[in-house]
Amino acid sequence: MIQEVEIEKPAEINFILGQTHFIKSVEDLYEAITETVPGAKFGIAFCEASGKRLIRYTGTSQDMIDLAIKNAQKIGAGHSFVIFMENFFPVNILNSIKNVSEVCRIYCATANPTDVIIYEEEKKEKRGIIGVLDGFTPRGVEDEKEKIWRKNIIRQFGYKEQ
Repeated sequence: MIQEVEIEKPAEINFILGQTHFIKSVEDLYEAITETVPGAKFGIAFCEASGKRLIRYTGTSQDMIDLAIKNAQKIGAGHSFVIFMENFFPVNILNSIKNVSEVCRIYCATANPTDVIIYEEEKKEKRGIIGVLDGFTPRGVEDEKEKIWRKNIIRQFGYKEQ
């Protein structure tokens, strides 16, 4: 059975959804984030796919940890992980996350409204992520005014030199 699971979060909160293959991922993801962004406020939840099949979690912000656990419970797909962050952006840690040896795939890194497309087999013992719906469809093509806005917002975020 295919279903959509809506990610629940405040509009301004960014998250990363991915797949990994080992229980050690929770600690390795924690280290990847804290080594890349000292003082980062985040929460991680990982859906264990065998053994006790628990949701493993860690983080530095109880609000983000709670959000990660809540969404991991809704997704419920084996070996999936979700990271919620409150004082930085996915771009700050994405390469560090992708370089964690257990990480197999990143499905999305966004603050947009997101639905996760899940496949659940008949016995309801296995669930997997098919893909994501990240944000909305385009309404048009940027003009020169929008190009200026894009360049300015990137500089306001501090990602390009003024």
